Amino acid sequence: MKKIICVLFGGKSSEYDVSLSSAHAVLTNIDNSRYEIVRIGITRDGKWYHFDGNNEDIRTGAWCADTDSLSPVHFSPNDGMLHFLPSAKGNAPIDALRPDAVFPVLHGKFGEDGTMQGLFAVCGIPVVGCGCTSSGVCMDKAFTKSVVGAETDIPQADAVTARIADKNDMDSLRLRCEAKFGYPMFVKPCAAGSSVGVSKVKDASRFADAVEKAFAEDGKILIEKAIVGTEVEVAVFESHGSYFTARPAEIDLGSSEFYDYETKYISDASGYYLPARLTEEEEKTVQAYALEIFKALDCRVFSRVDFFHTADGFVFNEINTIPGFTPISMYPKMMMQDGTSYAQLIDKILDAVL
Repeated sequence: MKKIICVLFGGKSSEYDVSLSSAHAVLTNIDNSRYEIVRIGITRDGKWYHFDGNNEDIRTGAWCADTDSLSPVHFSPNDGMLHFLPSAKGNAPIDALRPDAVFPVLHGKFGEDGTMQGLFAVCGIPVVGCGCTSSGVCMDKAFTKSVVGAETDIPQADAVTARIADKNDMDSLRLRCEAKFGYPMFVKPCAAGSSVGVSKVKDASRFADAVEKAFAEDGKILIEKAIVGTEVEVAVFESHGSYFTARPAEIDLGSSEFYDYETKYISDASGYYLPARLTEEEEKTVQAYALEIFKALDCRVFSRVDFFHTADGFVFNEINTIPGFTPISMYPKMMMQDGTSYAQLIDKILDAVL
């Protein structure tokens, strides 16, 4: 009998569009002979729908306008069942069902931050990726730095954490950061991904605008010393207590200041080297760092761990517990470099949960 896999896409975060692209790639490569796929789209305002239309409409964002293909969904914490209402064209809903596993192809808040993981954990339904606590800690960059700093000796950038009340004395916040590490510095939301809300600040005149931009995404922000180095990423995979680290990738930013949202998903300004241009010793070092961080944060199934490669070695940047799965995303590229197809990678991920 086929396992029932509920694939969630969309969501309420600022990374909604990235989720659609990742979900489209997952849905067009998943093995339908092994799994019964239930596609659940979440609109920007948080409404859940069963979608039985064309996968291409998920990629383009047109899925939620196809009302004939949408059936409202209610999830019951009482029994872990998905209950379906009739679609706009009056089609009889499919029977209520309990998924064998949930694949939340959701990036950012309300998907990657432990909230969705906790919802299904209450009902005992396995979720692809990290658990509730690990997801929440990894989503918050300040908490991540605290745990990695306490559990490992891996270098990290100096940083200042600020909360919304700090906006009331912007000059004091700026002076704290200038005194601790000076310019240039990065200002970023603590709980957002895909570089949304991130700014590189080169002088005092741009500090306040960068802080406002970051606070627009989250009520807590991180201000970090800018690290001079190339960006190196490592894919980590875990299945039933066994771990694998892929050969690292190196991001070539081209003309971009940093690996921002546009560079990642829109423009063709950046490129990459796979494997990264590292010596054998450097490659082993960064793989060991990635695995140590993955374990310290109690991660499961998959994560992408990002570093800066400097003249003095590697500096930990951040971890992504639901890394991008778009056609140009680095996690699947790193995992597939040994000859594993995209479909086989999805099988491995689901097998790790089931």
